[in-house]
Amino acid sequence: MSEEDYKGNIFAGKQDQLKAVCVYIEEKGFIPKEMVKNEVTWFYQNLGIDDMYFQLEEVGTIANHIMSLYGAKIFAYIRNEKGLDLHLEREGEERAVYIHTSKPGISMVTGTQYEKRIDTKYLDITSKTQAFRLESYRSLGTVSSSLSTQLRCYFIRKCSFVTPDPTPEQAGDIRLVSDKIFLEKASDHTLGIYEKIMRQVLVRTGPVIEKFDMANSNEKRLVIGYKHRGTQSFFSALSDLYHYYDLYSTRKYVEQFSNGVSICSLYLAQVPNSPSPPIEHSIFQVMKEASLIYCLPTTPLQSFFQTGKLSVQEAIYGYVGWIFAQHFLNRLGGEYNALTSIVDQKNNTHVEVLSRIKKRLRSDTFTREYILDIIKLYPDLVKLCYINFAVTHYINPARNDSIAPSLSYQRIQSTPMLSDDELLEQIKKTVTNNHELMIFESYLTFNKHVLKTNFYQPTKVALSFRMDPQFLPSSEYPNELFGMFLVIGNEFRGFHLRFQDIARGGIRIVRSRNKEAYSINLRTLFDENYNLAATQQRKNKDIPEGGSKGTILLDVGQQDRALAAFEKFVDSILDLLIVGQSPGIKEKIIDLYAKPEILFFGPDEGTADMMDWASQHARIRGASFWKAFTTGKSQSIGGIPHDIYGMTTRSVHQFVLGIYRKLHLKEENVTKMQTGGPDGDLGSNEIKISKDKTVGIVDGSGILYDPEGLYRPELVRLATKRLMISHFDVSKLSPKGFRVLVDEVDVRLPSGQVVADGLRFRNEFHLNPVVKADVFVPCGGRPEAVDVSNVNTLINEDGTPKYKYIVEGANLFFTQEARLRMEAAGAIHFKDASANKGGVTSSSLEVLAALSFTDEEFAEHMMVKDGAHPPAFYTEYVKEVHHIIERNAELEFECIWKEADRTGKPKSNLSDLLSYAILQLNAEIQTTTLWDNVELRRIVLTEAFPNLLLEKLGLETLLKRVPENYVKAIFGSYLASRFGNNFSNLFLIILFN
Repeated sequence: MSEEDYKGNIFAGKQDQLKAVCVYIEEKGFIPKEMVKNEVTWFYQNLGIDDMYFQLEEVGTIANHIMSLYGAKIFAYIRNEKGLDLHLEREGEERAVYIHTSKPGISMVTGTQYEKRIDTKYLDITSKTQAFRLESYRSLGTVSSSLSTQLRCYFIRKCSFVTPDPTPEQAGDIRLVSDKIFLEKASDHTLGIYEKIMRQVLVRTGPVIEKFDMANSNEKRLVIGYKHRGTQSFFSALSDLYHYYDLYSTRKYVEQFSNGVSICSLYLAQVPNSPSPPIEHSIFQVMKEASLIYCLPTTPLQSFFQTGKLSVQEAIYGYVGWIFAQHFLNRLGGEYNALTSIVDQKNNTHVEVLSRIKKRLRSDTFTREYILDIIKLYPDLVKLCYINFAVTHYINPARNDSIAPSLSYQRIQSTPMLSDDELLEQIKKTVTNNHELMIFESYLTFNKHVLKTNFYQPTKVALSFRMDPQFLPSSEYPNELFGMFLVIGNEFRGFHLRFQDIARGGIRIVRSRNKEAYSINLRTLFDENYNLAATQQRKNKDIPEGGSKGTILLDVGQQDRALAAFEKFVDSILDLLIVGQSPGIKEKIIDLYAKPEILFFGPDEGTADMMDWASQHARIRGASFWKAFTTGKSQSIGGIPHDIYGMTTRSVHQFVLGIYRKLHLKEENVTKMQTGGPDGDLGSNEIKISKDKTVGIVDGSGILYDPEGLYRPELVRLATKRLMISHFDVSKLSPKGFRVLVDEVDVRLPSGQVVADGLRFRNEFHLNPVVKADVFVPCGGRPEAVDVSNVNTLINEDGTPKYKYIVEGANLFFTQEARLRMEAAGAIHFKDASANKGGVTSSSLEVLAALSFTDEEFAEHMMVKDGAHPPAFYTEYVKEVHHIIERNAELEFECIWKEADRTGKPKSNLSDLLSYAILQLNAEIQTTTLWDNVELRRIVLTEAFPNLLLEKLGLETLLKRVPENYVKAIFGSYLASRFGNNFSNLFLIILFN
């Protein structure tokens, strides 16, 4: 044991314990008396088990282990075996011991099972009060003079931290955040190494990996630091990794720290007589691939990696290809395309039915399991497809590295590299049917359309791929995407889609209550993302940015990991946005896109409180655009929070008030039904800003209904505190009112009806005939909650609509056909793309301020210090944002109302026509010579820029600071939207162009 790392374990009472064990075994009589001392002495002195074992265990336990070992040796002798299989274990609340036989360099099933159990039971748990440290040793000797078998021992002990809850100032001091036993055992040299790595981990999202040579030894020491629960099953996956490269560990440690950092230390040696390259090459490859293991420690292709059929890179690439195939395999065939050409695409009923057929064909033809089964049949094809991917995106470090070419690159060179055509021919020769061919063709599609990836970067936390979306079939996705990101992490998978280079949209967390819900969410994830981004595109017609949206689907067993998934999603996309901007941390990547890219993220379902972190993380990563990267941030870092200022509601409510104004209705007399409760942004502000007679509210906790009107002061109380309706004081309900929560069963309503299942009752309550209301304002809920299959429940027997007036705050709550059915029945219906645009307008103006001010000016005018009043500019700017939102909403409302009166066309169709026409005009304006007319340009931009920014900075300064492509977008969107809000002007301009 070297004094450079850990101090050796020395048990002073070892000899006395040995004698006690001999007495114990002799009394049991299972081992011949004359052989007891020899067996016990060999176990204590010749086997080479670390003293920690004897220090931890009691006499009876050690005696039982020796008798078990003796029995195993007798069994091996009878069967004439040269080795034996032994496994001993003892688990407790505060410590555990595992011992099993182990041959160097072999990833044995027993060892793998133990290490997976250790990960799950001890190393991956979240509570600080339940953190555990681990020491693992390989015995120096063999189990007997006649058997070459060694033992592997694991010792786990509960941590006792010096400072259980360190302050940020204490978090970087290793002597304050360590376990007390670790401090006794670690040398000053190790403490220095660990503290340096720990401090790097605290400011980085990915793992920190360092290599050290061991004095007077051929061993190499790898030290890997990472955030606790930044990954899972990492300890056991690392063993699979180094075994793959013919390495084995002599000892290894996992230390936990109370600041949330974990550090794993591995002492690795090369397997004797290994044909592999020198150990330096293998260690280098383990370091390169440890981050892949960190991102995805376990996949369904793990067994191919463990058995050596695929490398870790090939196995994880195969897993990525499986995910890609699940979403994009062309499963519909020529029959579907023929059907799309036959049906009337202008008939929304036909379009919606066709959409349902598409979903059914996708899920029924190729299930996830079926695709995976086929992939597993052909690991050699996965290898070939990986080589096709790697030759494009892998940078060989040997050109600038003294270590020599990595094994990954050697594998690329040793495997035949086929052209795309040759690879396709090889696939056709290998597979046995068309389904198998389609699956491996999807791998080729993936390879051809990856423009850049962080797959080969050593500090990543999730895998990200910037895709060229040209592979998407126009029959299914008629509006062409501009950009697409695919992100895959241990806890999630996600997309980011945008329709223009400069585009804005929220990031949404998609949760699943159970496996069935997850399966549905998985099948619809990309289409939901696409439709949300398309809605955002139509919604963003008044602002410079086009539409975008990000979705993060949490894996079924990771529903509590939303923040971790979001952080990984953001960090891995930043890997591809700031290539070369973070020297010393990130390596170069192959960039086939070769253009600067900036994404603008905003809050959406489940991410409203995560925007601050994303902005500050972009700043730490060195992104020049960090101030504008996210919107809806806290005021302390210059954000204009949508929920605090009710930005989204400002627009939605203008449409509600517009209906009241046109029909001469008094708001206080109108009854209203609302989905999305007082705990949400839109729902809470809708309650606070309105004066109507709200009769029903649906939120995540259940439903609240009172035909006499819900007690408004109590609703305002919940909305102010952002509490669900489960906190509503039911004593405030009338005798006819009731509340049903999702976890309740067999609830009797005042009418006598019995609700058997609260969850199902909640999910369908907006369709329930018991609900009577004039206006319906969806402020939350899943997409397509009302579609062609259930819209008839919202139409009375006499053909009149259940809700007379509908203003969609929630995105995609109604399908287009459902909207048209409601309008045909006489409802006044304004869709989401028109009504819900206050938030995007606020976000756009927040970004404009960030782009306009220097860092110092931004801090002075836009950042609200803790406990202080907002700067004067900030307060006035928020008022101007409110005014712009309300003015834009009123202009669009009047335009649609007037055109509907004039033509008799449904408002839902007019909303789309208006959006498409404005977007088309915007695009055309930016390509005409109008921009070159300097005098016109200055007139338009003086009107388009907020007055406060013009007064503070002046037009010339704004034009110098704001990127030109962004200014062009402001110019085009302002002209188009102002003409667009008068249909006759709009079509004249389009015709003229």
